Amino acid sequence: MSVVEQYARAHVVTDSIESEDTVRVLLRYDSEDDPRAVHVNLPGLHQEPHDWEVSRELIERGLRSPATSGDGDVSVWPLGRVQAVMEFHSTEGVEVMQFDSKVLIRFLRRTYMEGAGLAR
Repeated sequence: MSVVEQYARAHVVTDSIESEDTVRVLLRYDSEDDPRAVHVNLPGLHQEPHDWEVSRELIERGLRSPATSGDGDVSVWPLGRVQAVMEFHSTEGVEVMQFDSKVLIRFLRRTYMEGAGLAR
């Protein structure tokens, strides 16, 4: 079993003065679950924690230019040179998180290294 996990700090983008400013988000890749996807586990900003399955390709594209998933639930776009925004839409509302791009790039690199190790 090949699993890559990494915690990332994300800034919560909101207009509420009651929400947390920065949260820990778990980024997770399991090559046996789906080698093309990663999981982004967000803390319970609305109610309970929410686990989003996001394609690695969507995150990669979103680091360079705005990209949206096929069903429109997840969008990723660069914010300047060093940050990226991920926007998640659910029936409970919208969650917008701002990450340092280098954290996402490092995580994606680790997932591809893990995948390359499986191909041998």
